[in-house]
Amino acid sequence: MDLIAGAFKWLFGTRTGVMALLVGGIVLFFLISAVLEVRTRARYKNHEKSPDDWDLFDDEDGWSDFEDDNK
Repeated sequence: MDLIAGAFKWLFGTRTGVMALLVGGIVLFFLISAVLEVRTRARYKNHEKSPDDWDLFDDEDGWSDFEDDNK
């Protein structure tokens, strides 16, 4: 029980422990996102873009009613 208490003291009570938590969380979420991306690409590998598809980074003109105001 002292081992677990010591681990929690180190994780939450020292700068090194907090940095380990942050780096571990970043690595964990990076691994999860990489696995999900690979699975998605494997599932939709033959997907051809249709006119109904949209892209977040499309550079189409006329997407906003206020486009002329931003020039």
